[in-house]
Amino acid sequence: MSINWYPGHMKKTKDLIEANLKLVDVVIELLDARIPISSRNPQFDSLIGHKKRLVALNKYDLADPVRTRMWIADYADRGIKAIPINALSGEGVSQLVNEAKQLAVDVIEKAKRQGRLVRPIRVMIVGIPNVGKSSLINKLAGKNAAKTGNKPGVTKGKQWIRINKEIELFDTPGILWPKIEEDITGIKLASSGAIKDEVINIEEIAFHLIQLLNEDYENLFNDRYKLQDIEPEEEPDHTVAIMTEIGRKRGCLIKGNEVDLEKASRLIVDEFRKGLIGKITLETPKSVAAAKALRAAELDENKES
Repeated sequence: MSINWYPGHMKKTKDLIEANLKLVDVVIELLDARIPISSRNPQFDSLIGHKKRLVALNKYDLADPVRTRMWIADYADRGIKAIPINALSGEGVSQLVNEAKQLAVDVIEKAKRQGRLVRPIRVMIVGIPNVGKSSLINKLAGKNAAKTGNKPGVTKGKQWIRINKEIELFDTPGILWPKIEEDITGIKLASSGAIKDEVINIEEIAFHLIQLLNEDYENLFNDRYKLQDIEPEEEPDHTVAIMTEIGRKRGCLIKGNEVDLEKASRLIVDEFRKGLIGKITLETPKSVAAAKALRAAELDENKES
């Protein structure tokens, strides 16, 4: 499921970040706490370079708290502070602001030593579409300073936003990378809502999401949809049986009492996005490292052959 979705404004956003990064003191990289790696644009490492960086794990209220702590520890091992936040409610946002100020202390002190007026610290927020950047900015500013929406790609242009006399924010639109080549990354992004529903096959997403949930959250999934009565079968037939049973129980029916799999799929994906199935994180530092090692081994094997 190779996803190609790279509108022209994303290329412009990449150029915008590169051009304005020199004006910024601290970069806040906003991630989805449910998919901390899949929601990272791999281009950001080279774009941000050696700039001081914070990671904000947004939507942590929908994520598995045990796995969130794993990711916080993993980033700490890499020398990066990761802070769980809920951009809608504001939980964790004050800590994020305080950490940004701490990272910029040397900038303020340097200005004082040189006898210059102490300017506000400048913070750039970056992230993929629909990860919650506009909601975070609005919470920080205490008003609707940036456009928000429940679809990716709402914020289209750049803007500096004065939060208070101490902080200015540089907002940029969400940006994906040109081609999402790994199926599992595309599935996780689509499941979270980072990719427009119009460009994905919702039945395929629901199919693979069910398989992901059954790996680590089978009890939560079964409890939500009361699926204990489904006998295990060979994949993929078992997954289709699950989708069909959910559709039947939730009334996703068409003429002839047949199950509308598309409607059932949208229901499953929507309930995952809203956290109705449970607090779920689809990846751990260990699983990501294992997948990375496997890909490296496969590449080496392909080279040798």
